[in-house]
Amino acid sequence: MRGLAVFALLALAACGALGDGQVDPRDHDAFFLWAGVRPQPVLKQAKTVYILAGEVRGDEPDTLVALRPEVPRVPHAEVWLTLRAERLDWGEAVYVRLDQQLAQWQAANPRFAGLQIDFDAKTRGLAGYARFLSKLRARLPRRYGLSVTGLLDWSAGGDPAALAALGGIVDEVVIQTYQGRTTIPGYEAYLLALQRLPVPYRIALVEGGKWRAPKGIDSDPEFRGYVVFLLNSKDVRP
Repeated sequence: MRGLAVFALLALAACGALGDGQVDPRDHDAFFLWAGVRPQPVLKQAKTVYILAGEVRGDEPDTLVALRPEVPRVPHAEVWLTLRAERLDWGEAVYVRLDQQLAQWQAANPRFAGLQIDFDAKTRGLAGYARFLSKLRARLPRRYGLSVTGLLDWSAGGDPAALAALGGIVDEVVIQTYQGRTTIPGYEAYLLALQRLPVPYRIALVEGGKWRAPKGIDSDPEFRGYVVFLLNSKDVRP
């Protein structure tokens, strides 16, 4: 894939009008761009983009599997390199390759923000996840921010000590309100507990998914806005 700076050359068709209460990417300025998802024209208005770069798979703890043949270039937006992890006992080769990728992405993007880890840490396992992140933070140069994706249940059921530990390590948590291509039913009840998160957070929405903003969310000092998980047009459910 060519650098993301060539968005204007992509003649992708719009998904069509979305109904009331559905997530329309045109209303937002922060996006997830996952592997296999074609860049959309809406990315030209992006202020922040999280781009999946690679993954550590469950059967390959010593390998960082690259998912992009070229380093993306997004001069107009803040860029995060996202690494998807299925396990946390990484071999040294993963860290070496990650250091190389971070340096390459920073050289290509004037507003490079840092690293995001996408790992489905179970709520009961948050303490262990925090220990992993603490070690990772210690290895990262301070110029890189550290972001993580989070599950809806973290805020409602997470141990307060584990949540506090996360707050002292990461720069932000991006709470996912969807599973696959569908908004999680009953997300409203989980979001009522977001004040338990002692860290800046964003709320991730899926394109075309159902969404009603909880009352008072915009007045929360830790709330940093929304991130839309982009889909290919055929996958958007009207």
